[in-house]
Amino acid sequence: MNKYGTILIVDDNTSILTAMHYLLDDTFERVLTTTQPEEILKLMAQQPVDLVLLDMNFTLGVNNGNEGLFWLRTICKQHPQTPVVLLTAYADVNLAVKGLKNGAADFITKPWDNDELVRKLKDVLDMQNEIISLDEMEKEHIRRTIDHCHGNLTQAAELLGITRQTLYNKMKRL
Repeated sequence: MNKYGTILIVDDNTSILTAMHYLLDDTFERVLTTTQPEEILKLMAQQPVDLVLLDMNFTLGVNNGNEGLFWLRTICKQHPQTPVVLLTAYADVNLAVKGLKNGAADFITKPWDNDELVRKLKDVLDMQNEIISLDEMEKEHIRRTIDHCHGNLTQAAELLGITRQTLYNKMKRL
């Protein structure tokens, strides 16, 4: 079975980190855990992280999710390509919407169903791998068209429905 890359799990509860580590060890090549959200950026700078599973609350007695939203925004700003899945014991629709609007890839509630959690994490990573930016699609289309025309830029421009000058300009960005 092919394993996914590295997951970073951030939760203040060490029992949850232990349970998640055991659960996800068969799915991921590396399972990193921390109880300290302040360590997230340091850990992500030390090695590539493919997915972050982030608790929403870290201060005892606080359950509004603001800490998780803060760290979500911080991760998204520093590592915009790394998907973040939020994890909380408080299934709040408004909080889930806030998380998704702030860049979360998905939202999981505690207690979780093991199979469902693994499926969601795999889905997030699979979707991440399937999405290609428009710029990348355009670059690939231009390359294939030029190859198809054996390097004849006039013919390639005609096939692409653009002027030769526009093709030159687009090629500069390749």
